[in-house]
Amino acid sequence: MANLKVNGIILSEHNLGDFDKMLTMLTPGIGKISCVAKGARRPKSALLAGTQMFCFGEYLMYKGTSTYHINSVEPIEIFYNLRTDLDKLKYAVHINKIVQDVTHENQNCYNILQLLLNTLYTISETDKDLDFVLSVFKMRLLCILGFTPNIRECVGCKEKKNLGYFSIKDDGFKCSACAKQDTSALEMNESTKSAVIYTITAPAKKLYSFSIKDEALEEFKLIAKIYFNQKLEKEYKLEELF
Repeated sequence: MANLKVNGIILSEHNLGDFDKMLTMLTPGIGKISCVAKGARRPKSALLAGTQMFCFGEYLMYKGTSTYHINSVEPIEIFYNLRTDLDKLKYAVHINKIVQDVTHENQNCYNILQLLLNTLYTISETDKDLDFVLSVFKMRLLCILGFTPNIRECVGCKEKKNLGYFSIKDDGFKCSACAKQDTSALEMNESTKSAVIYTITAPAKKLYSFSIKDEALEEFKLIAKIYFNQKLEKEYKLEELF
């Protein structure tokens, strides 16, 4: 069978038999796939490091009847710090679950994979507020999934000024007059508004190159949380790992 060379990140790993692993991998071109890594649990296996959860690498594999089979791997990034900090690990696992929910096989997942890698790197290698990182991730992921809110004008009257509210129901900014008639409208200060705009429009590599504090952060977190849960029709909660 023809071998494929694929870049991907391991989303989950499960024991299979005595020494094998069953993996879920996210790839840019063929989406979320199931892979078997034979002998990956042997202490001296060449697949040992590259088949751990959160490992991003270059995989050589072939497609079997129902799953892919990994022949070799060259790890590119293993996000080591996620394994040494329980708080960072908790947020990484939470984000990982969300990605698994919204991805499928034979789907172009380039943008989602890029967002996941940038997010895991930010969590692993920086000290940014983890709730801030999660909120940015959620808002940007919604944009990738086709739920980009209208930030150019009031979604009610098309007014372009005095946009101090975010309407969960109507997917975007609202002026104060229209917000009075919308019970789902959440008030924003200017810093919160700027954070929403930046999160939606920033280049992928600079997505986390900003910060907000105090009241604006709380507003931003609330908007991202409610908007995300409403669009995906599911309430996502951080869960304790142990």
